[in-house]
Amino acid sequence: MKVQKDIHAELGLRPGQSLELLRELHILTREGKVNQDSRRKLKQVYHLVQFIEKLLLEIPAEGGHPTLADHGAGKSYLGFILYDLFFQPRGVGHIYGVETRAELVERSRELARRLGFERMSFLHLSAAEAADAAQLPEKIDVVTALHACDTATDDAIAFGLRKHAKFMVLVPCCQAEVASCLREQKALSLSRTPLAELWRHPLHTREVGSQVTNVLRCLYLEAMGYSVTVTELVGWEHSMKNELILARWTGQRKRSAAERLRALLAEFGLQSLEALRYPGLPELAELGSDSN
Repeated sequence: MKVQKDIHAELGLRPGQSLELLRELHILTREGKVNQDSRRKLKQVYHLVQFIEKLLLEIPAEGGHPTLADHGAGKSYLGFILYDLFFQPRGVGHIYGVETRAELVERSRELARRLGFERMSFLHLSAAEAADAAQLPEKIDVVTALHACDTATDDAIAFGLRKHAKFMVLVPCCQAEVASCLREQKALSLSRTPLAELWRHPLHTREVGSQVTNVLRCLYLEAMGYSVTVTELVGWEHSMKNELILARWTGQRKRSAAERLRALLAEFGLQSLEALRYPGLPELAELGSDSN
């Protein structure tokens, strides 16, 4: 036991972390070493695990069985390590990995079987399909979507709303939809407002489109009853995809957020996206006033 503790300390691993799991995930080499790329990846995953663990601990104990759905799970580094460190020791809860690539789903299923991770399920579905899938429970406590490309993040948000998620942890990636809309209306926008200079050049169109997309998502979540914080992921500083959006259910729908969302859609000529990306946006008359 002392030898294993020494190995964990030497390699910078969390106490109790399964070495077998890290070998299966190719984070540990056959010689039991961690190369530079794997160390960086593990640092990123550990940061997310620590972040999500705190959220899971906030879930009322009377429920007893916290559930987490990980959209765009990929090779499920996050899901496996979170299960190993949090779910497995407690003997309760379930993780659902949602992924569109069949080979990765089957690979994760096989690895979970070999490791005896019985409360992990892997579903060959998109985030949009998962909202109505019988394989998932009616309610999910925590929804994660890490680097879910383009509108897959919006689908994960819709999933979270449908499943009455207590928390959503989102790291958006490759937001192209709004940029495309801005590009199509560039000439009209330039004639209407000097703000269109912000996205006149193609590079700026992509950057502004990405920024606007995430701002709209945050406002939508606030309008639908969540408090929202935005932060930067530790260890991801050299990536353009290092923005983490945390949504926490409060049940307080913000009228001001709905107003500002609609105002921004109008300002950027994006009104057509409201019904598609922000369904169920509360009518302003139905909402009380708020301080924000």
